[in-house]
Amino acid sequence: MSKRLSVYLMAFPETPELAEAAVAGGADLLEIGFPFSDPLADGPVIRLAGERALARGMRTKECLACLAEARRRVGPDVPLIPMTYASILEAYGYERFWADASSAGATSLIVADLPLEAAPELPRVQLVAPTSTSERIARAAERTDGWLYLVSLTGTTGARESVSSQLEGLVERARDATDLPLLAGFGISTPEQAAGAAALTDGVVVGSRAVQVADESGAGGLRDYVASLRAALDAVAAPTA
Repeated sequence: MSKRLSVYLMAFPETPELAEAAVAGGADLLEIGFPFSDPLADGPVIRLAGERALARGMRTKECLACLAEARRRVGPDVPLIPMTYASILEAYGYERFWADASSAGATSLIVADLPLEAAPELPRVQLVAPTSTSERIARAAERTDGWLYLVSLTGTTGARESVSSQLEGLVERARDATDLPLLAGFGISTPEQAAGAAALTDGVVVGSRAVQVADESGAGGLRDYVASLRAALDAVAAPTA
């Protein structure tokens, strides 16, 4: 089975074009960051991107419009998942947020700091980390929407020199808890790292480096970068002779 590739992009006016490029490069699903002023889970690249987005006026209404245009560009079949923080939903209204996000084309949500027990009516992908207990992993797996997001390291988002040594143990515990797909994120930026993480999981999430490439090289550079990740994942998924 082909490994899944999720690409994270911060919501900017130009993000729908970037979303289209990422899908053209081979992304299976897209996470669209709704910027927040105090993003505790994010490292310097995504934090700075969020600050730039806020400075350009990307509030919730504008992010929802970005999401709707991304949906128009990528078509009906690519999962689009807003990724944000609980304060955004609190200010906007939880039910209202999901109603407007789903109308704009969202297929689920990722809310990095919303406790597992909170807002059970919201469809959302749950995150688990190396510090999560096995009981917590099992409960997250019961409530997650479609797949489980494995935070591969203890720390914030951002590129690292190698895949975290903590990932393998987390995968083993998650496999014991669920048959749902497991996608690993945080600290994955190169094709080699993507392949290494995908050898243990059902796919990967790439965020900080994708945001950097989009900022530095635009849609064309992002498409080529995602294509390099896609090729690495396909090599992992291909049967050996």
